[in-house]
Amino acid sequence: MAEMSKYDLTPLIAPNLDRHLVFPLLEFTQEREIYPNEQILKAKIELLNNTNMVDYAMDIHKSLYHTDDVPQDMVDRRVEVVARLKSLEEAAAPLVTFLQNPNAVQELRADKQYNLQMLNERYQIGPEQIEALYQYAKFQFECGNYSGAADYLYQYRALCTNADRSLSALWGKLAAEILMQNWDIALEELNRLKEIIDSKNFTSSLNQVQSRIWLMHWSLFIFFNHDNGRTQIIDLFNQDKYLNAIQTNAPHLLRYLATAFIVNKKRRPQFKEFIKVIQQEQHSFADPITEFLACVYVNFDFDGAQKKMKECEDVILNDPFLGKRVEESNYTVVPLKDEFIENARLFIFETYCRIHERIDMRVLAEKLNLNYEDAERWILNLIRTSKLDAKIDTQTGTVVMEPNHPNVYEQLIDHTKGLSGRTYKLVNQLMEHAQAQAAR
Repeated sequence: MAEMSKYDLTPLIAPNLDRHLVFPLLEFTQEREIYPNEQILKAKIELLNNTNMVDYAMDIHKSLYHTDDVPQDMVDRRVEVVARLKSLEEAAAPLVTFLQNPNAVQELRADKQYNLQMLNERYQIGPEQIEALYQYAKFQFECGNYSGAADYLYQYRALCTNADRSLSALWGKLAAEILMQNWDIALEELNRLKEIIDSKNFTSSLNQVQSRIWLMHWSLFIFFNHDNGRTQIIDLFNQDKYLNAIQTNAPHLLRYLATAFIVNKKRRPQFKEFIKVIQQEQHSFADPITEFLACVYVNFDFDGAQKKMKECEDVILNDPFLGKRVEESNYTVVPLKDEFIENARLFIFETYCRIHERIDMRVLAEKLNLNYEDAERWILNLIRTSKLDAKIDTQTGTVVMEPNHPNVYEQLIDHTKGLSGRTYKLVNQLMEHAQAQAAR
């Protein structure tokens, strides 16, 4: 159990999530038995203390203490929650009734000021009722009614003129969509939120960095469940401002960016730059997945890479985002684990082959954690699918690499692209600095 919890990132991730988003992580760690069951149940009750999910808290209390009785304060809290819910429901009723009337809703326009005036004049719905809708939606969310909360928060944002309140409602809506596993809608809300965070004038740059860190943590739920998520996590996390935030405040997120690079079929041009980040951070953050990349691409330590590959399997199986399980026929599989191991082998093989012209198959099989026959089959398959420019010498039991002379023009184009990219970044940073100075 101690070995399994060694690489668990829940204690680092949880403080950057809404407390409701922590529950799926605790469920996963409970299922995998990463921590003692009693410890997980106590953590759940502690989380629930600041929500309105009193019935759920009562159930966990009964399970934890093996009793049918619950403390009086929980009973009192339940009465209080029901009364407060009824009060908020009444306060929001005029606007909720309006929003449930399809004919009335057709009167709304894209112009918020027009809508506010129209609601006030025709339906006697003013700022108090709109504020009541926000409070009602928030309370519904705290009760665990994520569907109702998402609907009301969406409608609230269409009428809200306060930018901060609207932003708060968007965070709430994103959390609700994640908890309902509506990945397409959640991705839309995530992109909407990113746009606001990147363009908003924050009171301090630290607040903006913190918002980016929260956004990246919340995005893990989406990116490892959405069909195109593994590409999009690279697009988000690898942007300069977001990567800087990771390096300075949340290096544990490198595990997820590294995994996305490894399992991505296309070798992205950003990968080389990312290896430099791994090199910079290898002493400040230790994780088998990032260490695997350091072994292969920084230290060329293939024995070390082989050991790390075995550790990576355990990390993936016990990570709530990477270890997503899928039912196939009568058994459960972790699709990302198989993809990871296949690509990790390819990384070791490609790098090893660049260094050696002729490779002993027995040595290679050992480096790839395969037996001789499986290694031979695997390499033959790579040659057939044109992923490898080589041939197998069966008499000597070696793989012979074909010479691959780099095209000088291609090298020149690559260097020019890199120089252009760095120049663009430098100009952007100078402009941002100048704008910040002018704002002061």
